[in-house]
Parts: sequence; C-alpha cells; structure tokens
Amino acid sequence: MKKMKRIWALLLTAATILSLLAGCASTPTQPAGDNNAPPTVQPNEPVNPYPDALVIAEQGMFSAGGTVLTSEGTFDVSNYYMSREGSTSHVDHANVFYQIPAEESGLPMVFLHGYGQSRMGWMTTPDGRPGWSDLFLRMGHSVFLIDQPRRGEAGQTSVAGTISTEPSDQTWYTQFRIGTYLDNTFTYNEGSQFPTGENVLDQFFRQMTPDTAMDSANGDQNIDTTIVAQAVAATIDEVYARTGKDSVLVTHSQGGMPGWETARYTDHIAAIVAIEPGMAPMVDSEDYAALLEKNIPVTFYYGDYIGEEFPDVPAAGMWGMMASSADAFTAAYTAAGGSSTVVHLPEEGITGNDHFMFQDLEAVPIG
Repeated sequence: MKKMKRIWALLLTAATILSLLAGCASTPTQPAGDNNAPPTVQPNEPVNPYPDALVIAEQGMFSAGGTVLTSEGTFDVSNYYMSREGSTSHVDHANVFYQIPAEESGLPMVFLHGYGQSRMGWMTTPDGRPGWSDLFLRMGHSVFLIDQPRRGEAGQTSVAGTISTEPSDQTWYTQFRIGTYLDNTFTYNEGSQFPTGENVLDQFFRQMTPDTAMDSANGDQNIDTTIVAQAVAATIDEVYARTGKDSVLVTHSQGGMPGWETARYTDHIAAIVAIEPGMAPMVDSEDYAALLEKNIPVTFYYGDYIGEEFPDVPAAGMWGMMASSADAFTAAYTAAGGSSTVVHLPEEGITGNDHFMFQDLEAVPIG
C-alpha cells in the first residue's frame, strides 16, 4: 500500500504537472472524537447507505474527428439494399466515453490506449479492481476515454485491413515485460507486481482488440498516427468546448506517438503524461517544435525490467532503447526552455512494474 501511494505521489507531482494536479488527491479529515459513535442524523434527513460511492454528475459518449467518404454515382433507392453508388460512410473518428464527477476540482483527463488495446485498460484491471479512470474521478477530474480510430467502438475505417487470426498471446506477454512463456507455462519476472492467476491472464488477453485498417494478416503493424492524432485533437477540442478547460493527455505505449503529434492540431493540451511511449519525439521533428512552441509540460513514466542488466527479460533491451529516447528528448527540451521529466520507477525505489503499470498491484488500490 505504501508503494502504491508513492506511485500516485510521483504521478501527481512530477515536473510541472504538480501545478495541474496538486491538491486533488487530498482526503477530507475526520472530526476528532469517538470513531465508533454513530453519525448524527437530523429528523427526516435521508441516510446515504453508500457514503463511499463514486458520484457521477454526467456521463455519455460521443464521436470526434473523422471524415466522410462518398462514392460516385446516384443511390438507387429501388435497389437500396445492394446499391452502393452515391453512398456515404462516416469513418476514421475517435469514440469517447466520458464521466464527470459530482465534485469536479481538477483538469479533465483524456486517456489514449496503446497497441491492440482499447479504453477498457483504463477502466479496470484484469483482476477486477477499479482502473485509473475511477481513481482520477475520485480525485475530482472528469475523464474522457478514447477508442482511437479503427479500434474498438471506433472501428469504421477508410482503409480496408486484413485481421490475422494467428495466435500471439505469448509474444505480447513477453513484449510487455510481464514475464515470458517457458515449458508451456506463463512465467512472471522476479518481483513482478502484475496480478497472478489463470483467470487474470484470461481477462488480460481478452482486452486485446484488432485494428480494422491494419494489414496484420501480412505482418503489417503500421498505424496511421496522423489519423489518430487528428481525432485525439478533435476530442480535446470538444472537451474544451464542453468544459472550458484544457486537458491533461495521458498516453500509453503506441498511443504515445500520435499523442505527440496531437499538439500540432490543438491549443488545448495542458500537459502530456506518457506511460512508456514507443518513442519520444525527435528534436528536429514537427511534433517537438509544436510541443515546445506551445510550452506543453511532459512527464514520462517507465517501469522495471528495462536495460542490459536484465538478460533474462527478452524485451529489456528494446525498451531500454525506447526509454533512452525520452532521456534525449528531455535534455534537449529542458535546455530549450521546456519542461520535461523522465520518471524511472526503480530509481524511486518502486520495483516490479511492467509495461501495464496502471494495472499492476501497486498502481491501484486492492479491494
């Protein structure tokens, strides 16, 4: 529990994110006296049977961004079921589920998932604990959870993909640095904070969802980052229109790359929190220039099992290269007057976290 609190302290105070999130995690103090005494209830005053309930003032869904395709010709209403001439298709948008807490005190949080994922990963953990979206709601932040274009509930696409049915659980389990697969068994890295159990793994693997535009059957894993970035920017602009507030953009993994590019298309990003992004922006890139011009503070988070000192973790070297790009970005960005911080959790005494640190045992309360 102490380590979990330390992760949250880091998340809430790193770099200039402090000015955005400070004070939102405080807990009301209890009055002095007998803690076992029953609460005083005035006559005819209704008793709340769920004093710890998360109270939502508003929730809903909307689509943001995207485009409309139109085919040539004239629609044949007499053959309406088969006719495709003169027809339209609404595609390449983001689908956004949002919740606004009854006691809103912080900036909106916009969450963007990673490769093969959807917003589900922010909403719950594989062992059924509440996800980060609930925790930020309790701290007074509205949350906007994106299914990126061509993924999950935003599957309509302008590009026809081919979805592979080739099994790959073991590959991604290893890539995510949870452990690996040896002797027909899923293993865990030493000291792992990932929840264990066959049912947990079953739930984790069932979070994965394909990209409808990706030619994955032929080994192509390319994602159109510009399409995603423009839809995320449209989401952030919609959040501003609804709330009058800029957003903290939280990205994970593959979502990190379009997350950087998003800064080119909107002026309403208050800060970016990047959870193990695939790469940081190159110093000579348009993304870097947009981030710096708009003075967007950035904080990176990296977990455990990264680097050459972990020869038994097959993906450790690859993630070491990715993490080094964040260090290079931060050195240049801060020298140019921007604000960027890289948080390596093991350097803070927090160990055992993998690529899905927001689903690990230390990342969210148990029970």
